[in-house]
Amino acid sequence: QVQLVESGGGLVQAGGSLRLSCDASRSIFRISVMEGWYRQAPGKQRELVASITSSMSTNYADSVKGRFTISRDNAKNTMYLQMNSLEPEDTAVYYCNVRTVFDNYWGQGTQVTVST
Repeated sequence: QVQLVESGGGLVQAGGSLRLSCDASRSIFRISVMEGWYRQAPGKQRELVASITSSMSTNYADSVKGRFTISRDNAKNTMYLQMNSLEPEDTAVYYCNVRTVFDNYWGQGTQVTVST
């Protein structure tokens, strides 16, 4: 079993930045197929924000392209989401996700609130 723990969320003014971290309890990224950051705003469905594959190919939702950057550090078993130029519409609970061939792991989520 793998535990994922997100951190780095908080309250920030519009235009500000935050960096989210996702710490894995063991070396999961070396065998994962894809990792990603999702978010869920109140009353809305969970959506994929950014993803990175085992070959380091990245993909972003149109709403965050050019503002968010996903990365990972295999040695630290940590995945990151750098969020710049934050907008009130980015307010949501952010979840990290790691998929292997056989399993799908989720963190507990971290709240990001962007004020005007």
